Amino acid sequence: MSTNDTATLAFSTDLTEVSSVALLRLPPEASRLLPSRGQVAVTGSLGGVAFATVVEPDGVRGHWIRVTPRLQRTARLALGDVVDVTLEVAPEWPEPEVPDDLAGALAAAPEEIREIWADITPMARWEWVRWVNATANPDTRARRVEVSISKMEHGKRRPCCFDLSSCTEPAVARSGKLIGAR
Repeated sequence: MSTNDTATLAFSTDLTEVSSVALLRLPPEASRLLPSRGQVAVTGSLGGVAFATVVEPDGVRGHWIRVTPRLQRTARLALGDVVDVTLEVAPEWPEPEVPDDLAGALAAAPEEIREIWADITPMARWEWVRWVNATANPDTRARRVEVSISKMEHGKRRPCCFDLSSCTEPAVARSGKLIGAR
């Protein structure tokens, strides 16, 4: 693991799979150098292939990176490969991929809600998306979409009341922790 004056993190880690999701766990010394125990927008390279993403918290003060099938193919990576990774905290957050249910609710919402959505930061939009996605229960998810619109209608610019440092991806988390995280 190394750092330099431009705050580049460089490390090697194994490409692993948790519940059919390919991911890279950051070494503890790399996570400690990030500015937040929650999500962090980064740019970097993975096996020499440039990418931009949001590093996810693992719920135990560490982080992990989802490796999409496309990135895995482009970087020619297989599960178990040791991957050389470089990361820099991104100067700007990328736009999140808004799930269809939330996107539909936003499109159907009054103009004031759409204006709030457009006015909040990409980081705040990531928080809304993360909160909606943080459940596997379809009824809870539908309620979260509904509550998101209601909260924005009442001037809220961010969801509240969830631990930003917990692992909230239902496919890979149990009790707020990345499966297998220590």
